[in-house]
Amino acid sequence: MKIPVIYKTAEEAISIIQSGNRVYVHGSAQTPVCLLKELVKQSHRLKYVELVFISVYGDIEVIKPEYADSFHVNSLFVSAGIRRAVSEGYADYIPVFLSEIPELFKRKVLPIDVAMVQVSTPDKHGYCSLGVSVDIARSAVNTAKHVIAVINPNVPRTHGDGLIHSSRFHSIVQSNDPLYEVNYEDKVGTVEMKIGEHIAMLIEDRSCLQIGIGTIPDAVLRSLTHHKDLGLHTEMCSDGIIDLFEKDIINNKYKQIHPNKAVTAFALGTKKLYRYVDDNPAFQFLDIDYVNEPHVIRRNNKMVAINSAIEVDLTGQICADSIGTYQYSGVGGQMDFIRGASLSEGGKPIIALPSRTSKGIPRIVPFLKTGAGVTTTRAHAHYIVTEYGIAYLFGKNLRQRARTLINIAHPDDREALEKACYERFRIF
Repeated sequence: MKIPVIYKTAEEAISIIQSGNRVYVHGSAQTPVCLLKELVKQSHRLKYVELVFISVYGDIEVIKPEYADSFHVNSLFVSAGIRRAVSEGYADYIPVFLSEIPELFKRKVLPIDVAMVQVSTPDKHGYCSLGVSVDIARSAVNTAKHVIAVINPNVPRTHGDGLIHSSRFHSIVQSNDPLYEVNYEDKVGTVEMKIGEHIAMLIEDRSCLQIGIGTIPDAVLRSLTHHKDLGLHTEMCSDGIIDLFEKDIINNKYKQIHPNKAVTAFALGTKKLYRYVDDNPAFQFLDIDYVNEPHVIRRNNKMVAINSAIEVDLTGQICADSIGTYQYSGVGGQMDFIRGASLSEGGKPIIALPSRTSKGIPRIVPFLKTGAGVTTTRAHAHYIVTEYGIAYLFGKNLRQRARTLINIAHPDDREALEKACYERFRIF
């Protein structure tokens, strides 16, 4: 039976939040900006409200230092909007695999007092959808003591784990804000395209892909136009997948689990993507503790996991979340998929990065920067790809790894790397 929806103002809904509460904030394109703005308006009555999320986008005032006494960000990932806050010490970061974040909520390691989410309009049965960000939101809603939902007609209705009956929301607010959009189409350069071409050569027909957002993932997708019968099992997806779906290159026909369905936990892109996944039964938006579970991932044969890095040392240690001590992003789901792909029959875990930064700083280095985190260990590293080629590290000893990695470093960096290799291993 459909229950009539009774709306509140943002002011009324936010009044439930009290000092000392832990509040989950729906992330990515689903960030409930209108609720965050109201939080700021009520900051005068609040002290140390802890905000927990993966990533938030849009005009987010609540993160500004002038509100540090009222709100403390305790983030599970470091997106661009909070890097400064973490670096300057008025926000914190929790290193954790994406696949394990729901356990923080379920086991009451981080019990949620209030969950703030943005959802689609109710269907004829009264069910709303978490839209393009199911990921950890599903578990947050399931475990929170109080749920505030923003119903927004711009939120697509997606299939999978994100359907929630409107009767489960304690407070409901209306909004017509557009969803946040990201577009990398015009940012893909020659270096990224060369990397994409190298990776495309590693991908066989009937492979299952994990691929994220950014210039390199876009370049990879552009390089797959001659492939056949690919599948998709990925923590996130962006606009680049649409063309491959429409050309029947991604059709999910040969997946071992969820055949004929693309599996993802969230999507971030443009309005074109949000419209494409709206009520599209070819997509399943599932809980991150399932999508990113390595033992689930491995069940798809020829699983290809494509992830990025900030730097890689000569032994194969991969830093993807920090620049020295500066926290740039987070652990995320890289290890979830690197491990899952490596265990998959015919699987290929791939780390892709340009040989140098835009400022000419080497990314293949003798040692990781002081304070840098090891996101993926050298024991987990298989394929490293730059614009200069592919280094296959699995089964290679430290000396062999060093030689192989030097071959894909920037030519102007190789002499220094050879010297470092000789000093460390007494060979070259």
